[in-house]
Amino acid sequence: MNKNTAVTIKDIANALNLSASTVSRALRGMPEIHPETRQAVLQLAEDMDYQPNQLAKNLVKSRTKTIGLILPTLSYHFFASMLNSIEEAAMQAGYSVVVCQTNESYLREVAQIQNLLHSQVEGVIMSLARDTSDFEHIYRLQRKNMPLVIFDRYSTDIDASRVIVDNHEAAFKATQHLIENGCQRLGCMAGPPHLLISNERLRGFKDALEHYGLPYNERYVFHNDFTQENTMMQALNMMSLPTPPDGILTMTDRIAFATMYAFKQKGIRIPEDVAIVSFNNDPTCIYLSPSLTSVNQPIQEMGAQVVRLLLKQLENDQPVVAETIVLSTQLMIRESSMVEGRKK
Repeated sequence: MNKNTAVTIKDIANALNLSASTVSRALRGMPEIHPETRQAVLQLAEDMDYQPNQLAKNLVKSRTKTIGLILPTLSYHFFASMLNSIEEAAMQAGYSVVVCQTNESYLREVAQIQNLLHSQVEGVIMSLARDTSDFEHIYRLQRKNMPLVIFDRYSTDIDASRVIVDNHEAAFKATQHLIENGCQRLGCMAGPPHLLISNERLRGFKDALEHYGLPYNERYVFHNDFTQENTMMQALNMMSLPTPPDGILTMTDRIAFATMYAFKQKGIRIPEDVAIVSFNNDPTCIYLSPSLTSVNQPIQEMGAQVVRLLLKQLENDQPVVAETIVLSTQLMIRESSMVEGRKK
């Protein structure tokens, strides 16, 4: 059997040399089925990854009108805002949302998907955890015919509908802004090497340097795990280079916040000594000193599009071809990147 093909009652019946009706009654716990037969059916159903059709298609039981939402963390402004946007769009369509956090853990992501299946959600919306590089748990979800939409953090190895921003273009424009404001030695505070959106932003960073005839130097690229301690250490290591960068692109505002704090402790001035541009446009950006230039993502539109793609699957009896929606961003220019007063 193809691993991407959903297991049916008939498959279980053939394997145990039973009738499909017997298997069906055993799965439903009907009393006329011998306990040993019922146990054999239940065990094989678990081994074969069988999922009752009513959980995915709601043909047997009444619909739950519930959507599962898996987020890396709610401590990031972006994901907290996406929760609000998705929940609002879902409520308008008559659905409630069950929210799970992975805390950036692959193992917790696997467990949360299983928890949502047990909760009989009708579909799943998710953004991948930082530590996720194996996707078997998501393939398993798809084999159960569970409608799925992924947003922000995704992988091209997963054939599912997704809503993302043009990370390459956004990083290109952010880097372009630094260059056009006088930066000549550009550094990048990147995310984990396996995280696709970080690599897309790094690619935009590289292409902008090439476009303007500036060198790309691996020594100026530091990958970090999003923690404050790791970010601060790497930021100071970057500025300890023999010729430190005069402009830095950071992958998220949280990385930028930790970087700016580390620089302040060491007397490194922003933007006079080094300019900084970031991603996500956290509301805190405008209250920092200096205020932080950051890429704004259309969160309300992202949430609405995510729910629309999921509803398209939920309300269609036939398989739906996976779609990718790519949204544009806007660079919000503030003090951290305005380097007119820099020493020559």
